[in-house]
Amino acid sequence: MTPRPKPIERLEKRLARVAREQGLDQERLRRWVSFLALCGVLERAMGEGILGSYYLKGGVALELRFATRARATKDLDIGLEGPRANRLDLLQRSLNLGFEDFAFRVKAETRDLEQADTVRVNVAVSYRTRAWQTVEVDLGPAKQLDVDFVAPQVRGLIELGVPVTSPVRCLGLAEQLAQKLHACTGPSAAGRARDVLDILLIEMLGGLDYRRASTAARQVFAERATHAFPPTFTMPAEWRPEVESLAVQLGFQQTSALEIEGRFLTVLQRLAEAAD
Repeated sequence: MTPRPKPIERLEKRLARVAREQGLDQERLRRWVSFLALCGVLERAMGEGILGSYYLKGGVALELRFATRARATKDLDIGLEGPRANRLDLLQRSLNLGFEDFAFRVKAETRDLEQADTVRVNVAVSYRTRAWQTVEVDLGPAKQLDVDFVAPQVRGLIELGVPVTSPVRCLGLAEQLAQKLHACTGPSAAGRARDVLDILLIEMLGGLDYRRASTAARQVFAERATHAFPPTFTMPAEWRPEVESLAVQLGFQQTSALEIEGRFLTVLQRLAEAAD
């Protein structure tokens, strides 16, 4: 008697199993799948001539570079070509292509973030017609900036048996640091404590080129014209518990707010002193 073939394990069950075996947070692994599926469809749109350029920025770009050494993030920041009014249309046309067994749908609600020249949308991701996850996507402008082609360092995707998009297009580390430095030291810095840790992570793991980062920072500060470079910085008291908690989670050797502030000020001084 011919034995029955073993039933194919559903992706949901594989997700739980692989997360357990790899020692990963299950929902973080789920997001990595979604992020890279979205990268896959954007790469396909590039090949089809729908998109001329795009890149990842924000926390996801750091996660794909540094995996669990970076903080977990739930939203996907994308730099996309064209004026804000056209970016949603470009995204929709791209998503209509699909990627492998993944399909995508832009939900009806959108939000314009005027100060950031960004449109925020929610993208429903499905796998083999089954709902998988909804991802918040921010579509910001794609400027002529350095882009790195990054081989994702996240674990568990091969074991899941899903396609891994590689390399992915990420904003260059110098430019990303410059944007985060502007965000966490300016007049709209409330709630940006995480950027301090992101900057220190880039400095620690990314082999930071201080000269390039200094040049990028001077340009970002000049373009946005909200405050001067080099900025002054004193860590707000309300940031200290979050900074210390994140430092512990990320495995930093220095975990007190005072030590982290001192290290951040050292990075800031080196950026200010770096020659163009």
